[in-house]
Amino acid sequence: MRRLLPVTDLTTPPAATAAADREWTLDELADAYAYPDGERPWLRANMVTTLDGAAQHDGRSQGISCPTDMRIFGTLRGLADVVVVGAETVRLEGYRPARAREAFAARREAAGQGPAPAVAVVSASLDLDFSLPLFVSPLVPTLVVTGATAPSDRVRAAREAGAEVLFAGDGAAVDPARAVAALGRRGFSRLLTEGGPRLLGQFVAAGVLDELCLTLSPLLTAGDAQRIAGGPAVTVPERFSLLSLLEEAGFLFTRYGKI
Repeated sequence: MRRLLPVTDLTTPPAATAAADREWTLDELADAYAYPDGERPWLRANMVTTLDGAAQHDGRSQGISCPTDMRIFGTLRGLADVVVVGAETVRLEGYRPARAREAFAARREAAGQGPAPAVAVVSASLDLDFSLPLFVSPLVPTLVVTGATAPSDRVRAAREAGAEVLFAGDGAAVDPARAVAALGRRGFSRLLTEGGPRLLGQFVAAGVLDELCLTLSPLLTAGDAQRIAGGPAVTVPERFSLLSLLEEAGFLFTRYGKI
């Protein structure tokens, strides 16, 4: 069963949503997840979690996902200017370059976007394998975001592989707010982060996350897997508002925005 429950209809009797009990097309998903108009960078996160809060199983998110989650994953990428990801996630998930998809070609052209989103890898140490396809054969050049005192030999290796290096921090570490600003100056206003949990936690702590697209998987895993956001707790929790809700086979596909 597939149901779309817009936030305005969450209190509507079930019979009123029966007409929405069907699979959404990619165009409909793209309309539902469209970025807001505006000149400043908009940072959206896309994550998946189990009922007991695990963001991974056996070190990867694929085991707690589902086909519809992956369709939304592809839709969000199809709308983004750049996908922002942490170095650890690149290593664990085997990240590859984003690909052009015909389903989003006209929409991206109309928005003045390239054929596929760039990938921006956030890393302080630049401990990355620059021989991977993500760096040497992307459709759109990959970016590396690091601090001003990053190892010079690694900066050189990144550039020699074809990556563009952006500096967003005075020391070795990357400042999340400055990373978002640097990507904005580079011309990217539709930002999508897919984690991992450490990077998302940094964005949350810095107060620069605008929107969270969260899939709630109807699974229980126990264990000690990471949550979707890690790192130090924020002093005052920040409240987000529910924007929309899609359900299929017990999976909930939620979208929350900053109040």
